[in-house]
Amino acid sequence: MLDFMGRLRTALTGSPDTPLVLLGNFEVEEEWARDEPGLPRVAFTAGSAVVHRMDAFTLLLAGKNDHVVLKGAPDPDHLGHLEELGLDLPRVHTVSGGDPGRTVTRDALADPALQEALRALGPDARIVPHGTSVREEELSALTGLPLGTPPAALCKAVNSKVYSRAVAEATGLRQAPGWSCENLTELDAAFEEARFLLRVGRRVVVKDAFGVSGKGISVLDDERRLDTLRRMIDRRAARSGDDRVVLVVEEWVDKTTDLNYQFTLGRDGSVHFDFVKEAITEGGVHKGHRFPAPLTTLQLDAVRHAVEVIGQRLAADGYFGVVGVDAMTDPQSGLYPVVEINARHNMSTYQVRLQEQFLGPGSHALARHYPVRLRTPLRFGRLRALLGELLFTGSGGGLLVSNFATVNAAATEDGTPYEGRLHGLLIGDSPRSLERTDEAITARLAALGQEDGA
Repeated sequence: MLDFMGRLRTALTGSPDTPLVLLGNFEVEEEWARDEPGLPRVAFTAGSAVVHRMDAFTLLLAGKNDHVVLKGAPDPDHLGHLEELGLDLPRVHTVSGGDPGRTVTRDALADPALQEALRALGPDARIVPHGTSVREEELSALTGLPLGTPPAALCKAVNSKVYSRAVAEATGLRQAPGWSCENLTELDAAFEEARFLLRVGRRVVVKDAFGVSGKGISVLDDERRLDTLRRMIDRRAARSGDDRVVLVVEEWVDKTTDLNYQFTLGRDGSVHFDFVKEAITEGGVHKGHRFPAPLTTLQLDAVRHAVEVIGQRLAADGYFGVVGVDAMTDPQSGLYPVVEINARHNMSTYQVRLQEQFLGPGSHALARHYPVRLRTPLRFGRLRALLGELLFTGSGGGLLVSNFATVNAAATEDGTPYEGRLHGLLIGDSPRSLERTDEAITARLAALGQEDGA
């Protein structure tokens, strides 16, 4: 039976042995959103240096016959630790002259030497990004390596929240009451419905079709804010002479638990349900995952039904590859199976290989990140000594560090304090054991910041 990566290779390329070139172009949504009139804002700007170093998650997805393109060389001690755990690691290609404020794809497009190295891999390899935009199509053309994904235009289309609502409506899947808006006339109608909800004491959320991680979302609780938002949209339309919008307006419904589930869709339309996890969010921003998810049999059956019908619709529209869907439960134990569809890799995608290798029956896991306040770059060897017995060693429990590059991504040369993120997977035999380990790690990392003078 094929493991996840074998299934993914087969779904993308038709063979479980095709070598992949993985790109961790996180926040690809910024490329999809360019020139799209969503919520008024200053502009879509380059993401933070820390977010762009999430590209190193690809080390945990690729195998020994694969390749990853990274913005910077990994810490050798962290690579050694992953090898000690028995993980087969890919060949690493590092860009030169990278810019911390841009994605790894844009760095690769500015590096002819890297392009030549990728060209030398031959046409059998396939480029598989976190998500496919026109930038990845440009890199494919420059290197001669085919993309192992659908075209950028299709990937963009199916990742719009407008598309998500259309799929839920067409398939009869429950979703929050709401309206998709693609022009000012549709927005007028949606805002009138929203105004009624506000008058009876409900809240309303307006979402950018390509927003991500808490960006491009506005929660409204009174008509004054609704009117202010509409005036801003009107002013933009008057300046541009364009009455288009790409927005979703929804009632803010009560929820109990955020969920994320994933399936893999083959070129032949085959659907494989991968998992469902409890998503940990704060202010709309993703913070991690807890699994197994605490679902009833009825809720799990509803998730599996949603996987089948969403998969059929995506396949009919020509999409194939990884699909992650955000969902939530309500206080009455009901399910909203479609909050939004993410037809790309998701944070939870990069945990699957670790799940398969290290989580047995009865295991519990919590994927999360820790803020780390520093003045000088932290080496993995020092972190390993600090964590001691709390570091996962291949059996039992502890923290498996899944991305170390994000710790020092924002480091400065002048010793200015900076905040990094330590990403990891906590493994234990019960939810309580995860809590104890989490508390102990938090305390030790706080002490690290004090030692560093940050």
